[in-house]
Amino acid sequence: MKPFSSRRARAVVVALAAGSLALTACSKNEGGKAGTDSKKDQKEASVQSKAVTYGDAAASTGPAQEVPGAKSGGTISVYQEAGLSHLDPGQIYVSDAGQVANLLFRRLTQFQEDGKGGVSVVGDLATDSGKSSDGGKTWTFTLKDGIKDANGAAITSADIRHTVERQFAKFIFDGPPYLQTWLAGEKYAADYRKLLPGGGFDGKHLPASVLDTPDDKTVIFHFDQARPDLPQTLAMAGYAVVPEKTDTKEKYDKAPVASGPYKIASYKVGKSLVLEKNTNWDPKTDSVRHQYPDGFNFEFGLTESTQTKRLIADQGDDKNAIQLTGAVEATQIQDVIGNPAVNKRTTKGYQPYVMQLTFNLDRVKDLKVRQAITYAVNSKSLIAGEGGVYGGDVAPNFFAPTLPGYEAKYDPYGRLKTPQGNIAKAKELLTDVPASEKKVVFAYANSENGQKRKVAIEDALTKVGFDVVSKEVDAASYYEQIGKLDNPYDMYITGWGQDWPSAGTVITPVYDPSQVTDGSPNYAHVKDEKVKELIKTALSQEPTEAAKTWKEAQHYLLEKVLPAAPLWYTKQFQLSGSNIGGARYGSVSSLIDINRLFLKS
Repeated sequence: MKPFSSRRARAVVVALAAGSLALTACSKNEGGKAGTDSKKDQKEASVQSKAVTYGDAAASTGPAQEVPGAKSGGTISVYQEAGLSHLDPGQIYVSDAGQVANLLFRRLTQFQEDGKGGVSVVGDLATDSGKSSDGGKTWTFTLKDGIKDANGAAITSADIRHTVERQFAKFIFDGPPYLQTWLAGEKYAADYRKLLPGGGFDGKHLPASVLDTPDDKTVIFHFDQARPDLPQTLAMAGYAVVPEKTDTKEKYDKAPVASGPYKIASYKVGKSLVLEKNTNWDPKTDSVRHQYPDGFNFEFGLTESTQTKRLIADQGDDKNAIQLTGAVEATQIQDVIGNPAVNKRTTKGYQPYVMQLTFNLDRVKDLKVRQAITYAVNSKSLIAGEGGVYGGDVAPNFFAPTLPGYEAKYDPYGRLKTPQGNIAKAKELLTDVPASEKKVVFAYANSENGQKRKVAIEDALTKVGFDVVSKEVDAASYYEQIGKLDNPYDMYITGWGQDWPSAGTVITPVYDPSQVTDGSPNYAHVKDEKVKELIKTALSQEPTEAAKTWKEAQHYLLEKVLPAAPLWYTKQFQLSGSNIGGARYGSVSSLIDINRLFLKS
């Protein structure tokens, strides 16, 4: 799902399974109990979880279970600071657009959660979560009857084929890489796009030996090795259906065709997005989503402080409002938790994101410089800007408490002992470093949180002798800008969380040397051959052995490569208006569960 720059973190769609559920108090929405004890929070994040299960046809059949007390009608207002960078499903790999995608787009599979920590993969457009054969190398999906897009056209296997094939086109650069990389296999491991350079738009298609659609209802994927995680992968917003006849390529980003319960009524980029009911969505085919409100009105450009003030005041239309990915602004947290009537309208939970100061290795080549910065950064001041214990905890490494394989005591740079930064150690490392290498260009998002982070980074690095040149970047396109290989920045704050419960969904997308391309999450441009070999080894191992290899990879990355300085683990603390019903923390989105919402009156 993504990111979060003002609570906008790159990527994660799933924060699930072994070690990923939100806190008990968060799940139950018990106000101020959660977020005050970091050690307890981390323990609950890692223990209170259940394995993800794959649902059968019965679990995949709609309509979705009714939300207690739900009513129909009215419009929910949605507040967000930055605009959306994408609405083309193939480009969606961040949390804000991912939330919107839950309302607009369907995919072959989808996640279903019970609010008690149980999460399963069910069929969305497909009749079930998929059937594997050939030792997990082949997966077959059958499409449901009666599924249509917002134009009333039936969704067929040809649309699924098109959705997959367009992922290979060059204009799709910001979405998840898993499916297309797996389909390309070992032969095209260096560049998956070479398997289908035209993305299907030139009349050339993937061979049936890779992707087969023998009839209108059947989709068959063939891989060169077992892919047991495919049902979870296909549940990502980045693989939502794009109907073949309506695809306008680059223009599709501004006017996509819906398949979910809502469709776009109007969209003013960076300003507003209005959703209305999609009358061609059939609840009988959907076991996850609802269509309680008449629509959603997204308002962009509202800072978190403004959002928080309005939601605390709870006047007029603010009673019908939610925060999308934003959170209670740090300086107003006490105003929220100190008022029981307001506090009961909060949604809290541990997120899967690790925020880090990422180095552009093409520019910051001296390991001593990267080490000095890592020792110098002040996690304590950064977390204070996020809301203190309600906003996050110090991160000693790249694995979050929600991730299987999390090592709570693995702290190679002493982040836990000196969260405010180890100034003496940083200065020691810089003793023989020339002045020219102490000038660093730091990119930050032009949001409230981005400004706070800028101040904290400048303050910490200036103390040890760095000359920090800060460059402002548009918040809506922040990850797109730092995702360019020839970007002019030395370092930038990024966030990443697992796409499903495997360390492979952290190490592979973020540090894989074969994914050093424009738009890749490998923002550090890691090109280390040992990292490449460790990834290759782990991907060929069964989960228990793979976990050991992922652990080795993390240690090697942190101690020998150091592509980023770990800063903090994020928590979510959101506020809703008093007329919002059905609000709960979503284990999948690590945000308010937008699929359940309704207006009480």
